[in-house]
Amino acid sequence: MPEVSDEAAAAVGGRRATPAAAPKAKAPSRVRMSAAQRREQLIATGRQLFAERGFDATSIEEVASRAKVSKPVVYEHFGGKEGLYAVVVDREVRALLDRITTALTAGHPRELLEQAALALLGYIEEETSGFRVLVRESPLMSATGTFSSIMNDVAHQVEHILGAEFKSRGYDPKLAELYSQALVGMVALTGSWWLEVRKPRKETVAAHLVNLAWNGLSHLEAKPTLITARRH
Repeated sequence: MPEVSDEAAAAVGGRRATPAAAPKAKAPSRVRMSAAQRREQLIATGRQLFAERGFDATSIEEVASRAKVSKPVVYEHFGGKEGLYAVVVDREVRALLDRITTALTAGHPRELLEQAALALLGYIEEETSGFRVLVRESPLMSATGTFSSIMNDVAHQVEHILGAEFKSRGYDPKLAELYSQALVGMVALTGSWWLEVRKPRKETVAAHLVNLAWNGLSHLEAKPTLITARRH
């Protein structure tokens, strides 16, 4: 049974009660999250903090405070900061690789380079916090999940494309690995620079990257454009 106040009890007993003050507006009750919703909230909070501060400078206390929960809640879901970081990085790795893999649909090698460059730059533009998490220093105990390892995965995909192209042109296909690392590294480092400056627009950046990769310094086009853009 709900507890009755002294004032209410007096009124019911027949005594004259003083006029009651207007009831105060109740603060809106906090909606209780399900375990799955809370986990997603903590992942989003951790992602933002890791992007802002990096792994070492982020604490469980900050994650809990920003998510408005107690520290034990974070430990319950992830076991600690390392567990939360691992989940955040794993999601970003899969998101970036899926984006690049899905983008590689063209048949011509130059267009494949364009698509890969645009996919990476698009990810940087639309998922800035995620990209910052990937390019920041990883914890020492982590052997995977660094931006370097992600780019290696991408380079292996490019290697297969270049290998077939080298073979058809009479080049040594064993050099495809070297060239794939060079190309992906060029795009990745340029992407890290573009993350901060955001100029020129990503299509222009991609066009110039492909111009350098495809034509080489001795055959640069004066005003490169993307093949994809010319069709629209």
